[in-house]
Amino acid sequence: MGLALMKGIAGIIGGSSIGVADADGEKAKAAAAALGAAVFGSNTEAVEKADYIFLAVKPQVMADVLAEIAPALQRRLRAGSAPVLVSMAAGWSTGTIQAAIAGGASNNAADVPVVNAPVARIMPNTPALVAKGMIALAACAQVNEDKITYLEKILASAGEVDRVEEKFLDAVTGLSGSGPAFAYLFIEALADGGVLAGLSRDKALRYAAQTVFGSAAMVLETGRHPGELKDMVTSPGGTTIAGIAALEDGGFRGTVMQAVEAAWRRAKELG
Repeated sequence: MGLALMKGIAGIIGGSSIGVADADGEKAKAAAAALGAAVFGSNTEAVEKADYIFLAVKPQVMADVLAEIAPALQRRLRAGSAPVLVSMAAGWSTGTIQAAIAGGASNNAADVPVVNAPVARIMPNTPALVAKGMIALAACAQVNEDKITYLEKILASAGEVDRVEEKFLDAVTGLSGSGPAFAYLFIEALADGGVLAGLSRDKALRYAAQTVFGSAAMVLETGRHPGELKDMVTSPGGTTIAGIAALEDGGFRGTVMQAVEAAWRRAKELG
């Protein structure tokens, strides 16, 4: 996901303005080559040199990464030149990240920990790979308006950006963060249904994907409620209502709602 975002951002600021760090040095080199970017020798070097640090790591390793970079961050905080940390880890609040940075200060007793590191959180999704992502953005009070606006500008290269209150980010994670997987499952199931009805696999998958793509565009571009659009397709005694009856018999809507809720609860647990 980090590489997907950087590909779009490189189109705005240029790859030469981006640096990459990774625990796997070969992976970092490959990503940098794809972007025309620099390679940082370590996460600490990235923090020492960059103005915006995108933490493209899993929630389970966030604590280790923050402990590693905290001393360098503290030095920049004390110098008044702190970079903005941009986290995409589910569940980790800005306050938790700030506390981890403060707790990872140097062992020098004279170095008083700074607790108000500027932190923003984003929740992108995989369609960012094709510049069709949905990206929620929240920031703590230490990130000023100019920096938030800049983040909006560069992130827009990967899709639609929407500011939200941080308290809603776990819900966003369950809906749009995990949602593409649910949509892919639905597309696959639609295609399987087409194959069952006699279509070839490649044709069924093409029709299924374009149908979901077009239906989403109808919702976004017409502004009409999905229920209204559904009724436009549903003729009395016709094929569509027969299919809808089968979906309702299987608890389709309730199951989808439960999937989003389960993902939301897991995001909260990861925090």
